[in-house]
Amino acid sequence: MIIPEGFARVTPYLFAEDAAQYMDHLIIALAGADGGRTMRGDTLANGVVRFDDASVMISEAGRGFPPSHVSLYLYVEDADAAMARAIEAGMEKIMDAADMDYGDRQGGVKDKAGNIWWLSQRLEDKPYR
Repeated sequence: MIIPEGFARVTPYLFAEDAAQYMDHLIIALAGADGGRTMRGDTLANGVVRFDDASVMISEAGRGFPPSHVSLYLYVEDADAAMARAIEAGMEKIMDAADMDYGDRQGGVKDKAGNIWWLSQRLEDKPYR
């Protein structure tokens, strides 16, 4: 089995309206990196946003492929700074960053497409309880 570098065996694939603009939004708001785009005219057929060793794939929503609404867990170095960046870039805060009893400092934001991102800073170097 061949799995490209930067991808996991299971990789999220999101459909969004104005997918190219949505991809740009994620890169700015969540400090992602552009991992490449395949365009079909002016439409994003397939795009990749990289977060260090993980990737999220994105494509234009359309007939048969409605916009996705999911919840994603993104590990960050500093939950408070990540929350501030996301909100400044236009994401909606749904939960303030706080220390959780499972060892993470975590906050939540909703992106322009309606997906929820849990921005989580791991505080303990041990498995979840």
